[in-house]
Amino acid sequence: MTNYSNLNQPESIPKVFAEAWNNRDAKKLASLFDEDASFVNVTGLWWHNRNDIEKAHAYGLRTIFNTSTLSIIRTEVKYLAENIAVVQAKVRLTGQTSFIEVSQPGQRRTIFTFVVHKEGEEWSCAAAHNTDIVPNMETHIRDGNNQLIPVDYRKAGNSSENS
Repeated sequence: MTNYSNLNQPESIPKVFAEAWNNRDAKKLASLFDEDASFVNVTGLWWHNRNDIEKAHAYGLRTIFNTSTLSIIRTEVKYLAENIAVVQAKVRLTGQTSFIEVSQPGQRRTIFTFVVHKEGEEWSCAAAHNTDIVPNMETHIRDGNNQLIPVDYRKAGNSSENS
C-alpha cells in the first residue's frame, strides 16, 4: 500500500492529488473530494460527484496518462475563513500517451484551482478546475473549421488595449 501525505493543511490537497496521479490511484485521488464535489477538466468536461471524478480519472490514468508524471511547481493558498480556502497549484505534466500524429507529446503546464474546507483535522475538496497554460497567449478563438486556436491580440497590432 502506498503512503500518502497527510491532509492536515490546504496545500496537501494538490500534493496528494499529484501523489495519487503518479501512482495511478484514481480511488485515492477521488477520496480528496466531497461526495457531491465538482471537477472541471482542461477541456471543460464537468463531473458532479466523487464517483464520476473517480471513473473519469481511472479512465484517464489508464488510457491517456498511463505513463505520465504530474509535478507541482508552485502552490498558493488564500484563506476565505479559518476552515475554507482556495488553493491554486501550477503543475507540470510529462509523459502523456501518444495520439494519432503526435508520437511524443510534449510537456504541459496547467493551473489547478481547488476550493477546500476543513472537516475535523483533515482538508477536503468541494470543487476543482484545471486549466491548460498556453504560453504567450491571451485567449482562444474558434476558426471556420470549428477549431479552438490560442491567440494573442497584442501581436495582431490591436491597439484597443491602449485606448
